Formats: sequence, C-alpha cells, structure tokens
Amino acid sequence: MSPHSARQQFLWDRMTRRDLIQIGALAPVGLTLPRMLQGRALAEQRSPRRDSAKSCIFIYLSGGPAQHETWDPKPDAVAEIRGEFRPIATRVPGTFVGEHLPRLAQVADKFALIRSCTHNDIRHSASSYHLLTGRRFAGPISGSDAAPSRSDFPAHGAVVGQLRPPTRPVPGWVTIAEQFVTTPAGIAYPGQHSGFLGTHHDPLWISNDPNAANFQVEGLTLSDADMASLDARWRLCQRVDNLTRRLENDRQLQGMSAYQERAMNLLTSPTTSRALQVDHEPSGVRDRYGRNSWGQSLLLARRLVEVGVPLVSVFLRDVTRADAKVPFGQWDTHTDIFPNLRDKLLPPFDCALSALLTDLDARGLLSETVVVAAGEFGRTPRIGQVLTGAGARNGRDHWPWVFSMLLAGGAIPGGLVHGSSDRNGAYPTNHPTSPSDLAATLYRLLGIDPSGDIHDVQGRPYQISDGRVIGGLVGG
Repeated sequence: MSPHSARQQFLWDRMTRRDLIQIGALAPVGLTLPRMLQGRALAEQRSPRRDSAKSCIFIYLSGGPAQHETWDPKPDAVAEIRGEFRPIATRVPGTFVGEHLPRLAQVADKFALIRSCTHNDIRHSASSYHLLTGRRFAGPISGSDAAPSRSDFPAHGAVVGQLRPPTRPVPGWVTIAEQFVTTPAGIAYPGQHSGFLGTHHDPLWISNDPNAANFQVEGLTLSDADMASLDARWRLCQRVDNLTRRLENDRQLQGMSAYQERAMNLLTSPTTSRALQVDHEPSGVRDRYGRNSWGQSLLLARRLVEVGVPLVSVFLRDVTRADAKVPFGQWDTHTDIFPNLRDKLLPPFDCALSALLTDLDARGLLSETVVVAAGEFGRTPRIGQVLTGAGARNGRDHWPWVFSMLLAGGAIPGGLVHGSSDRNGAYPTNHPTSPSDLAATLYRLLGIDPSGDIHDVQGRPYQISDGRVIGGLVGG
C-alpha cells in the first residue's frame, strides 16, 4: 500500500470503524456514514419537480391480506367466496369496504384503492421481493424460499434515499420492524436491503417495539460520557486530517473530511433523536393511533417523515411483542381467517392507518407524503381452496392473480378506485397492475424518473424501474 493510500485508510479507520461503530453500534442497525454521504452529494444535484411528494410511508402487510374481507368485498358471490363479513359504505358514494374497517371507511376520500393488482408467484419470499423492489425475483431458490443477495435489486427505500437524500441530518431510509424471515428455516426475505447499491444505503432498522415503555433505538443513544469521548476523538481526527492536508493538499481527502463531519452530525443529530421520542407525543394522539405496536409504529413513521426522512418502511407483522391485549397475528390467514381478521388484525390496522391519514392531513403533510399499504399478494377466492399445501377449510390460501392495495397522499386523488376484479375476486377485469407498476408510480410521485438509471457499487447502470406509471393515479 502506498503512503498516500495508507494515510487515507488511517483516517477512514479512525473515524468509522474505530470510533463511530465502536460507540454507536451503527453497522448492525444500518445507519450509513461517510460513504453514503458521498453518494448523497452527487444525488443532491438532481432537483425534483415542485409538485413532487417529499417522502413516503410504505406499509407492508406481510403475509398478504384477503381482498374479499378488506378492500374488494363480493356480497353477491356464493357463501364460500363471499365469506362471513358484510360490506359497509364509505364516505365515497358507491365505494364499499369490509365491515371491520369502519374508521377507514370514513376517510375514504383521502385514499385511492387499486383492486386489480396482479402477478403470478405464490411464494411469500419472491412476491415480497417483487413488492418491495418493483422487480421480479430472478435469483436462486432454496426450497420454496428466495434468499437475499447483494446482487439483488435495491428496495424502494434505498433508491429513494440515494436519489432524494434528506436535506437535514436524518437517515435516508428507516425500516420499523424486525427483519422478516421465513419460519422455520430462518432465511431473511430478499428485498429488505439496498442490494447492489451497497450496504451504505441499507436502512436504519428499528426492531424494538415503539409501544414499549422503555423504547429506544439501539446504537443511537449516547450518554454524556459517550458524547465527551466522541467529541475528543473527533477533535483528534480533525487534527490528524488537517496535518495530512497541509502535507499533501489532497482534494479527495479534503472532501472525505466534509463527509466525516456530516456523518458526525447525523450520529449526534438532535433532529433524529427527537423524532424517535414517541413518548413525547400527547397522550390523546397516541391513543388515536392505538396503544399497540402497529399504532405506535405508524405514529413513529409520521414523526420521521415530519423531520425529513425520505422513506419509512413499516412492516405490520407481529402485534404482540409488548401488548398482550392484542393477540399474535399476521396477514397469512390460512386458518381461522374470520376470527383472526375480526379480533386480531383489522381493528388495530383500521385504527392506526385511519389515524395516520387524518393526522398527516391535519398537519398539512398528506399532500407531500405518499402512503402505500399493501401485501405481497391476496387470498384465494374460495374459502378452503388449497394451492400451497398450507390451506384449510376455514381459511384462504395464497392468491397472486388479483389483490388490492391502498395509496394516499401526494398527487394521488382521494376517493378513486382504480381497476376491478371479476365477480369472484379472482382475476382483474381491467387495468391489471403489477408491483413493478407500483414502483414506477411511486418514483414518479416522488419526483424520480422511473426510466432513469441508478448505478451499482461498480458503476454499472440499471434502469430504476421496468414498470409503467399507473394512469389515473398520476400523469405518465
């Protein structure tokens, strides 16, 4: 190694591995540092359109919610297709949703529904990848599960965080959830990280329950002693850096120092710290979202976009970690579908999402924040229909050929229903829409040209999206 390279490596080691990672434990939670900040600087030259949304909250309903019981009821179908729930009218004339979404029904003028989403993969892992990245999974398959790889296409949050970096010292992408893995194999689902963009664009993972009394984000809580130590180390790095620059007048090294300083600001940012303090919210606001993991996760998401985080992913999966009153549940309702939806899943979801949309609107944030609520697929039109071997007489199996999702905020017209399914809720009858089309639409709403390029860590170009912008939701 040349003396020049050795000095650069020395500065890098002193500032990140030895100092920041040591006291902040940043690598495990995915908080990015100087390399990420260098990438941001290049992206900051790209100015989005004035009417573009500033941020996105992407709510992943992992497991796949049943379209018949939520956004696309079929009251005229036979009982084994119709199911036990009845439809209820919404605030939008002629639009009906499932009866256990009464609060969302009353704010239907704030969101749009897509009832014609479709693809053809029945596996959770590959379908989740398609939903979270906008690309079909093309990697190797282990059994029935797709394994993640650093050659994967990056998730929406990584692309947005790179091309629309925050202007304040906050993370570019935050995920509120434990990492989603298969059971019992324990393989992480692909599509949850930055893939070929590199680890420096991975999300800040918030895996602790925001509803817990002692909630905090590991690695971002610094004591007074930590702060004093960090400040001393930073001053030492500055002295070494200044001496090296005087010796070499190295422009690249000067630039690195600026990125190190911004990384330091990110770690010690009061903006980030305050946004994570959900317990500072008024009690009445927390109650409206629901005193459970889901409700407080969406409240935390609102606080994060409020301070400038470009994209927040929320995985509404396990609702029980700190709230015994809300039993375990997720949207993969192979068995006992009706009691699970009625008693465990739909009430906290209805409460939390309606509160989020109302709260964003009241704060003037809905017009600049895109909200997506979607699972990776829907459920079989016929109760007890078995496709994967996991179905049962009292549940619905995986069904990717038609499903529904909710979008709100930004330029999305409230009260709109886009596309439709057939009389049994089995296939689209018009406007078929893929997860790739959702990705293209999301990027367009955020002021990113979906036909543009992103580059992997080796500089190779890839088109941002191979989908089509959904007509009617946003101009093509």
